This record gives sequence, structure tokens and C-alpha cells, in this order.
Amino acid sequence: MNRTLTTWILVVTLLLGLMSNTSNARAVDPTAYIRINQIGYPLDTSCRAYLMALQPAAGDYFFVINLLAPQQKPAVYYSGLVGPRLGTWGKYTVYALDFGPINTPSLYVIQINLSSPPVYSPTFNIDTPDKLYAPALANALYFYENQRDGPQFIRTPIRTAPGHLNDAHAVVYLTPTIRDDTLIGDLKPTGAVIDASGGWADAGDYPKFVETISYMEALMEIGVRDFPVQMGAAAGSSNFTAEARFGMDFLSKMWDDRSRTLYYQVGIATGNDQTIGDHDIWRLPQADDNYGGTDPAYRYIRHRPVFIAAPAGSKISPNLAGRLTADFALGFQLYRQTDPQLAQQYLLSAEHIFDLADTTPHGRLLTTAPHDFYPESEWRDDMELGAAELYLAVRDAQGRTPNNLPHIDAMFYLRAAAHWAYAYINDPNDGGDTLNLYDVSGLAHFELFRAMALAGDPSGLEVSPADLLSDLKQQLDGAVQQADSDPFRFGYAWNGGDTPAHGAGLSVMADEYAYLTGDKQYKNRADQWMGNILGENSWGVSFIVGDGSNYPRCIHSQTANIAGSLDGTPPILRGALVEGPTDSASSGSLDGMRYPDHWTDVYAQFNAHGAVYRDYVESFSTNEPALDLTAPSFLMFAWQMAGAPVPLK
Repeated sequence: MNRTLTTWILVVTLLLGLMSNTSNARAVDPTAYIRINQIGYPLDTSCRAYLMALQPAAGDYFFVINLLAPQQKPAVYYSGLVGPRLGTWGKYTVYALDFGPINTPSLYVIQINLSSPPVYSPTFNIDTPDKLYAPALANALYFYENQRDGPQFIRTPIRTAPGHLNDAHAVVYLTPTIRDDTLIGDLKPTGAVIDASGGWADAGDYPKFVETISYMEALMEIGVRDFPVQMGAAAGSSNFTAEARFGMDFLSKMWDDRSRTLYYQVGIATGNDQTIGDHDIWRLPQADDNYGGTDPAYRYIRHRPVFIAAPAGSKISPNLAGRLTADFALGFQLYRQTDPQLAQQYLLSAEHIFDLADTTPHGRLLTTAPHDFYPESEWRDDMELGAAELYLAVRDAQGRTPNNLPHIDAMFYLRAAAHWAYAYINDPNDGGDTLNLYDVSGLAHFELFRAMALAGDPSGLEVSPADLLSDLKQQLDGAVQQADSDPFRFGYAWNGGDTPAHGAGLSVMADEYAYLTGDKQYKNRADQWMGNILGENSWGVSFIVGDGSNYPRCIHSQTANIAGSLDGTPPILRGALVEGPTDSASSGSLDGMRYPDHWTDVYAQFNAHGAVYRDYVESFSTNEPALDLTAPSFLMFAWQMAGAPVPLK
């Protein structure tokens, strides 16, 4: 038997072994691990994986093996030296494994002969960006489809019936008094009843919050507009158009434009001795409409309250006002040609909301009840985003504006966007965070920069395009500084909370900056930070369910836990991005929770530097998915596939 054929047979044997032992590989404790981007790497690019080793490894050879190589071709596609040493993580030393460019699409594995048997990475693909990331983008859409509430649910293996049909006749209440996550007294009805059906369940629980929906809706609409081939009508299995419209239908119920009234929440998570809240029980959503029969303790489970932000015509908390303005203005941009009447109503709502923004807020911003679920403190970025989208919308209207539109001059909104950008840049919170629910400046600056370019970069605005780029760069440079201190080169502290979501947001920001400036270093950072949340981390976990070969199995999601599997096999809540590593793992059991057999904390050995990850249903702090957490991931994948957004016109 010749040597080439022998090598090919060994490779096939290796492939079969890797494929059959994927689920067992997590419990092995060898002297070394190889961490990769489990979705894979684009063709003809420089690639990096990471070696975690207990023994010195610099100078050893590693091999990149083509598992699908024909018999007549060498299976070892690439070989190189381990190095350089990047730092330590707990008891492990971390080394770079740099390889490529590779120009042959195939399935690969990395092998290092540090021990007997050798150490292997998970298998990974090298292919075009479209082929690599299209399944992940479709998975993200699947997540939102499974989170749908109300009669327009989509049937899937884990969603078999609509939930919360009683929301169609929901009683409106004043904002409740809550202390230490306990409801004080009872709710006070206003006497109004509204249709609050639709929308998405917030996370692993079932309340619906305008705070989070308004954020992810803006990102979704921008994705549909900017990446029509990846997320729009031409996208096939990742067409988010219907999902974006579903979100706008719900927000149009939460904002009553005739009376100028905002409703900001459906359902209450917290209760007291007499009242059961959403977080007190574990069940499928379709159980709620008749839960507990006539037991009064469950009255707010069966008939979920809606909370009013303030009396009709009152000022609106600027964080909600800014993002809702953006949602409705983006709705105009999306539907001005296909549904002009709806688009005009969206534009009118956007201007009304913007005019009602309370730009001198006192005390805490209005987010959710209780506030500590989403303790947002910055709002100028939201106002900048809303004004930038209104400029684009009014500019697009080109004289075809609704009657009684408060402002028909698009420049009014460009000046307003520049004003709020200036206010943000000169606020103490500037640069304190990156793109996520609590800070949308990374997106707002990008939208305003493009809007200013369409306007011909007019003089006299409070900020210039250079100012916006400088502020984006400041945020990214902070992430680079953090990355340089981390052996995996991640741009956010692993114990910082919402870790993978921050990684996806950073990747989007780096792609935006590279697009605006042509600076390649930030494009490389975008790829790197995406890889960190897809497996290039100490735990070797892709923190998006279904993306890659090793992802969270036992997530804190009621539908996934009750109706799905606990071992990563279908059915799973594909596309759900979980909280990820943070400073501690939570615990707490509820009746009805399902647990895997013989569970052990297989990732405990990789916890270090104050960062903890636990793949367990009770650990909502590390393993709960949410609308806002998942939102930047679809933009991240769309950027990777398209390379650039379609130009604004």
C-alpha cells in the first residue's frame, strides 16, 4: 500500500472518530486543547486558532489536515510551528496557531503531536463567507421566530401552539411599585383595555419589553435595508422581512399615535406572597391563558398586565423615545414604496415620538419593571440614532409627507442628530461601552456619518464626520487595549457580563469603521472578535446555539428546556446567543425544569481570571438567551457575508 493511500485511510478513520465522539469529547481532560472558530474560516485569508497547553509547546509542529482530500492528493494541507506564546489562562499557557491562506474549500482539522494520542481540534470548514455564515444567519432568524408571541406564532418542533392569546384584551395599569424584586401591594388599573398581542418573548421568560424590542427591531430593520441579499427579500432562508414587520406591528400597538400614549411592558416577572409573577413558574407559553384555573394568585399569569409609561401626551423617557423614533423612521424607509400609507403613518409616529422625548430627564430612565432587569443609564445615543433615521426618512419622502407632519425639513433632523452626537461625545459616559442594548452610539455614529455624506457634509453642524470617526475609534481602541491583555485577544473582559453580545457588537463596529476608513486592522479585529464568541475561547464553546460543533446544550429557556433536547441534538433553539461567561453562575430550581442525566460541570476547569461559564439550565447568568443579546449577531454575520452595506440613496 503506498504512503498517500495509507495517509488517506488514516484521515478517514480520524474523521469518523471525530464525528462519532463529538458529544464525549467535552469531558476529556488531556494536556492540551485547540480552540477554533467552529463555523470556520474564509478562503484565502490568514487564519488563527489557539492552543492551550500544560507543557511548553513553542516550536512544535502542528498540521492542518484536509479531511476530504482525494486519495491522490496529500491530506496534510498545511504545517507550521506553534507560537507565539500569548499568555496564560488559569493553569494553561496559550499559544497562537497561525495558518493559511488556504484556497481549497473543504473540511479540516488541526493536529499537534504533543502527546500520545495526538491532540486534535474540532473539525472546521474553510469556504466562502456566504457558505460559512448563511446557516448561522438563518439560525438567528429561527431564534426570533421561536420567540414569537400571540396568534402569529410559527410552528416548530419546540413551538406547537400559540401563547398568550388573552393579551389581545389586556388591562392597562400604572407603573408598579417594586422593591428588591418584590411587588409592593397590588397593581392599579387605569380603566383602559388594549390589544397587546404579538411581539416576542424577552428571553427565557415571557414578558415583552419595549426596552429590548425597540433595540433589536432597529438592528433588524437596518439589516433588512442594508443587506437585502443576506437579510432582505433576496435572502431565502434568512429573509428577515416578515420578522421585522411582525415587530413593527407590535410596536404600533405599544404606541398609540392618536392619543400620544406609550405602553412599555406586557406581563410582570415579579410577584409577592399574594401574586405569582412570570419568574415564579416554569411552563410553555400556551399554558398561561388558563394557568391555575380561577386561583387569584395566578391572575397576572392568565391576564397579563400592560404598563403605561405616562398619561397621554406626556414626555417620554429619551432612551425609549430615541429608539422608537428610529424604529418607525426605519419602517418608513422600508415600506415607502411597497406600502406608502403604512409608511406615512410610521413617519408621523416617528416625528411625534421624537418631539415628546424628555431631554432633561431626572432620576432613573424608564426601562422595565423592575428597573434592575435592564438598568440603562445613557440616552443621548438613542436620540442621535432616532434623529439620524428621521433625516433619512424625511429626505426619502421628497415632498410626499403626511399632512400635519411636525417637521418637513430633513435638515432639522440632521442638525438634531449632530447635536445629540456632540452631547454624547462630551458626556462622561462616552467610550464607556460598545454596541449593545445599553449603548447604541456605535451604530448611531455610523448612521449619522452616512447621513452627513448624503447631505454633502454640510458645515455648521455640531460634529463633523471626523469627530464621529474619532469617537468610534476611541471605543474600538479601548477594545484593542483589552484584547492585547487577553491571551485569546478578545476585546471585552470575559467576566464583564453579556460577553458574547459585546463581542458581536464589537465585530459590527470594527466592520463599520473599516468600511468608512479602509483601515484593515479593524477588519481583522472584526474577524477575531467574532471568532472569540464562536469557539476561540478557553471553554471551546460557540456561545450561539447550533452554530459550530460545541455550543450550549442546557440553556435557561423554558421552551427549549421543556420541548427541546438537553444534549445538543435536535430539537434545539438554534441561533440563540446566551449570556456567556461572567463573574458567577446563578442557581435556583423551579418545578418543571428538566435536567440532563449525570450532569457534571465540564467547563469548570477552564474558568479563570474571574470568568465563569456553566452550561446548566439554572444558570441564567451564563446560559440564558435574549432578544437583545442575539440582535448584533445577525448584523455581524451579514457584514461577514456582504463585506459592505448597500449604499444609501
